[in-house]
Amino acid sequence: MTEVIQLGFSMEPVTLQLANILPSRSMPENLNTSRKFTQIRSSIKEIGLIEPLSITPQIEKSNHHMLLDGHIRLIALRELGFNEALCLIAKDDESYTYNSRINRLSTIQEHYMILRAIERGVSANRLAEVLSVDSSQIYKKMTLLNGICPEAVELLKDRQFSTDISRVLRKMKPTRQIECVELMISANTVTVSYAEAMLVATPAELLVTGKKPIKLAGMSQDQMSKMEREMANLQGQYKVVEQTYGQDVLNLVLARGYLTKLLDNPSILRYLAKKFPEILVEFEAVVKTAALDQ
Repeated sequence: MTEVIQLGFSMEPVTLQLANILPSRSMPENLNTSRKFTQIRSSIKEIGLIEPLSITPQIEKSNHHMLLDGHIRLIALRELGFNEALCLIAKDDESYTYNSRINRLSTIQEHYMILRAIERGVSANRLAEVLSVDSSQIYKKMTLLNGICPEAVELLKDRQFSTDISRVLRKMKPTRQIECVELMISANTVTVSYAEAMLVATPAELLVTGKKPIKLAGMSQDQMSKMEREMANLQGQYKVVEQTYGQDVLNLVLARGYLTKLLDNPSILRYLAKKFPEILVEFEAVVKTAALDQ
């Protein structure tokens, strides 16, 4: 017999007075000055409440409901002068919301959403108001991928990064853009400062203008030349590691499995400990290793 899946919330939202909704937890004292609160408040002010509040069923012998999810929205609604709001009544007393189970938008996904909103007639100024950012930031997000090669875009598609990284990458030719992005991702440091350092270390023939950028503050020409050589060496090492990584991992797994069985033999373990203790230490280190970076 097929098991029937029960819904956690009522199908239709209901409109309730805010005075009848009680918070289930306290909020930080500096909440009203946080960026998240400002964005939510601006969004509600411009386009209204998008996601209903999640509440418990009516408390027995009262007209009140406990708020499960949406505390910041509730405070923003009250601050803006709203008296009522749409709510979803939870069938189970739990603070689950699908919104807390999704990942934050990547920078490139946000770029595409802003472009789609602009195409549908939403002005850049209104988007800035809703997102509580300066209108110049909306323009940067709109032009985020201008001058960026498709391969670099593909590498960055699931990442969150500053829009100023695009400004730096545009000064490089496509092949150098790809190298720069690969190195930032491998170092897990997708930042503007890292990109600018790589820009300074980029040979003139790999720059769009064909001219070396102005040196970074506090760096001499000798230091810049040294950084350029080290960066070229790092890129070469990265390529070599990338080519052999799969085979190295396979060899490590096989060696680890063999040594694990070897050291499970008490006779062999005693012999190594007595005759070759330094080798035993290395074997034990390999057995404890779960990945190449350990």
